[in-house]
Formats: sequence, C-alpha cells, structure tokens
Amino acid sequence: MAENIKNLIENGDISLGVEFGSTRIKAVLTAKGADVIAQSDFEWENKVVEGIFSYDLKDVWLGLQHCYAEIAQQIKAEYGVEITKIKAMGFSAMMHGYLAFDKDGSLLVPFRTWRNTITEQAADILSSEFKFNIPQRWTAAHLYQAILNKEAHIPNVDFVTTLAGYVHWQLTGNKAVGIGEASGIFPIDENTLDYNADMAAKFDALTAKEGFGKKLAEVFPEVMLAGEVAGKLTQQGALLIDPRGKLQAGTDICPPEGDAGTGMVATNSILPKTGNISAGTSIFAMIVLQNSLKNYYKEIDMVTTPVGHPVAMVHCNTCTSDINDYVKMFHSFAKQFNPDCEIGEIYNCLYNEAAKGDYDCGGLCSINYFAGEPVADVEKGVPMFLRNPNGAFTLANFMRSHIYASFACVKLGLDMLNEKENLPIEKLLGHGGLFKVEGVAQQMLASALNTPVQVTKSASEGGAWGMAILAEFMAEKAADQSLADYLETVVFAGAESVVKQPNPAETAGCNAYMERYKKALAAERAAAAIL
Repeated sequence: MAENIKNLIENGDISLGVEFGSTRIKAVLTAKGADVIAQSDFEWENKVVEGIFSYDLKDVWLGLQHCYAEIAQQIKAEYGVEITKIKAMGFSAMMHGYLAFDKDGSLLVPFRTWRNTITEQAADILSSEFKFNIPQRWTAAHLYQAILNKEAHIPNVDFVTTLAGYVHWQLTGNKAVGIGEASGIFPIDENTLDYNADMAAKFDALTAKEGFGKKLAEVFPEVMLAGEVAGKLTQQGALLIDPRGKLQAGTDICPPEGDAGTGMVATNSILPKTGNISAGTSIFAMIVLQNSLKNYYKEIDMVTTPVGHPVAMVHCNTCTSDINDYVKMFHSFAKQFNPDCEIGEIYNCLYNEAAKGDYDCGGLCSINYFAGEPVADVEKGVPMFLRNPNGAFTLANFMRSHIYASFACVKLGLDMLNEKENLPIEKLLGHGGLFKVEGVAQQMLASALNTPVQVTKSASEGGAWGMAILAEFMAEKAADQSLADYLETVVFAGAESVVKQPNPAETAGCNAYMERYKKALAAERAAAAIL
C-alpha cells in the first residue's frame, strides 16, 4: 500500500483540498478514491478593524504556506519523496463577506467577513425587491450597503468577490467561483445555473439610482459548476503555495466552493430529499430541494449544491458552546478526585448518562444562546437553564436538556419549513462535534426531527476533504458522470456509517420539551435585555 501511494505521489496523481475556515485553515492531500494521505491545519482568528470583523490577507498566504509545508514534510518523512506535481486542487472558505478591488487588483477596504451585521438596510431593501431572502452576510448586501453609504471606495470598485474567490483568483488569474459559493453572493436561477437575471436587472437599477457605474455582471465572479476546470495554477500561484519553488505550475484547479458546499460533499448529501446537519460551535441544517420554495422566509437562506440544486438552509449561531462549558466544569470537579481524568472521559460519561434521561427532560429546560438567534426571534443571547420546582432534576435529565437545546433552534426552523412547505426529507447526514460520542446526540436528533440521521466516519474529515473530493471529481470523472454518482460509487462505496431511526416515544417527549422551550424564549429575551 505504501509503495503504491509513493508511486502516486511521484507521478503527481494526488489531489489537494484547502479550506479557510473561521478559526482554522485546513488542508488535506488525497490519493485516488479520496483517501487522505496527509493533512495539516493553521489556527487564525478574525480581528476587529475599524469596527469590522476582518482577517489580514497576508495571513491567508502564511496559513496556506504553513499547511502545505507541513503536508510536504509529512510526505517526505513517510514515503521518502518530494511533492513536485499535483493532479488537481480546490480551495474553499467561509462563505459570504466582501472583498473589493480596484482595476489594479488593490484591496480597497479591509475584508468584511460573514460575521458583520452592518447591512440591515441593504438586506431589507433587496429582500423586499426580489421577494427572496437576502441575509446581511451575503456579498450583494455588503456591496449595496456600501453604495447606499456613499463610501469613498465605491467609485473605484472593479471586482467584488469572496475569500474563496480571492484565493482562486490569485492562484489562477481567473475570477470565478463555484455555484454553491456564488449562491452566497447573489441569488441563483436553478434553470440557467447562473445569477438570477431578473434580480440582477433590479439590482443594477437600484445601484444605478445611487450613482454606481457598473453592472452586477461586471463586478461579480463568473459562476461555474462542479466538474469544470476553473483555471490552472500559475507559476506565481505555485510560489504562493510553496515559496521553495518545488511545486510545479499547471495543476488544474476546480471551481472554489464555500463551506456549505464542501460540507454537503463531505457528507454525501447533495441529492434532492437529502440534507445534512453540521453541529459544532454553530449549527446549520441544509435540505436539498426538488424545487425552489414557494415563498421566502427571513429565517431561511437559499443556497445551492455544487451542481446547482436549490438548498434551504437553517442557520443558528450556537450549538455546542454551552455543553462544552458544562463539560469543562464537570471535568474540573472530577479532577479534584482524579487528577489524571481526561476531558474525553467526561464527555462520554455525561452523554451516555443523558441517554438514560426522561424523553421530555423531566420538566427541565435549557436555552444555549451565546448570541442572537433570528430563527427564534431573539436579538441577543445569554445561556440560561430553567427547571420546574416539581421537575425531575437529575444528571441524566440535565444533560439531555442541554443536548436537546443544542439543536432546538434548528428544529424551530425546520418545523416551520415543514409546516409551510411540506418538504420531504428521506435522511439527514450528521457531522461535527455534537456527534463525538457515538450514537447519543444522533439518536436524539433523529427522534426530534422524526427523520433518520446517518453519521459516516469519514464525515469528520470536514470541508478540506470535501474540497479535495471536488478537485478529484474534476480530474477523474467519466464522461457525463454526475457528482452524486461519483460520491456514491467511488468516495463513499463501503464507507462505514451508522443510521439512527426516530423513536416514537422519544419524538413525543422531545415535542413536549419544545413546547416548554418555546414558552421559555420570552424569559430568554427578558434575561438578555437585562444582562
């Protein structure tokens, strides 16, 4: 096996996937079949620049070079060869945000990330005009808000893109993004698989009225589909990745995708009637639709898969943060008795205890909000735990209430969608830290959503792996082979996974808990206002 991998590396028959996440830049190198042979990461944090959440673009390249250098070192140490050629590459990043450049390619204002909520006026106007939800973090909202604000840089705007689009541009010279990434820039027409022409015309009319001299098509990147070649690695791009000069130019690079698209690929959930739940620091559910929604909802984002299927996304800001804090507290307590106690033991103990709890949590209620949650109509958040004096206050019920709370906000959004749109969902793929203790949260989620939930072991590889898969798909796909078929027959064939089915008694208990939870939101709003 090692000799075979060595030959693949020497022949350059390998793929590289990189994702620029909110807290880490992650990279994976894969062999045929998307098997990971090396991986690395680089921690980075946003900074507040002039009141704006931002990242220094120098750190983009420092992080990428660090990750690539570590991967090259791992390959040299394990296989005794140097990486010089790579068959295919792909680059992903946190979606949305605003990077504006002039005609000389100079950055006009610091990168405005998805975290900024400074575009409410623009988002409201565009949503009303389009009859389509435009969240504040979308690139179009950022551009229009800057135009409305008469910001000094606007007359010089020549190109506006996202972080993934910027990285791709610098490495290939091409101003392009994958359709999933594009769907967080501006609404996509599912028939033309491009920016929605009618909405683009309305956008152009609105911006022209404010004196903006360019049309949307002139400033936003080209939209491309999974499987297409979106450019080749230039000599300058190769040096940006590997300043040593050992990496050769000429690698085919696939369309850059957002973290939503790579998550769908990494969980094999890109077909209609499927979806995935990403449950970590934040939580979001993505449901692949057969057709677009009949109406638009401020609580629901509409994006696409990497091949253009419409996707309804319910996004909530907090998932595991509150649980993690309680686990740390219990860990601190346990160490008073056993200094060698590992925090992983505490997670296992508390999650497995939660599985023994009453299905309705015995009258307890937890609200885990660290920030506002638009889906729940809560502007500001404070974590809060409530209990009925007559409730069954046990460790099992306490922990179950916190696991329920971790996905309760997403359940509110999905319940609303099901009630108003009657969406058929055949299965959900779960991934992220909430599922670190096998089977426990997965079973509760299946019952809460009354839908089978599958967790695949490879899903933990994450978005960088999903990007490497997209790169390999571009390089390896047979004529007319779909991405769904490639995932099913090549990447996930024989993959280990566990499926949990809804438990009717647990479903009834969770529904009772949710009625208590919805009533407690009034107390959450009051507590947030006071604290």
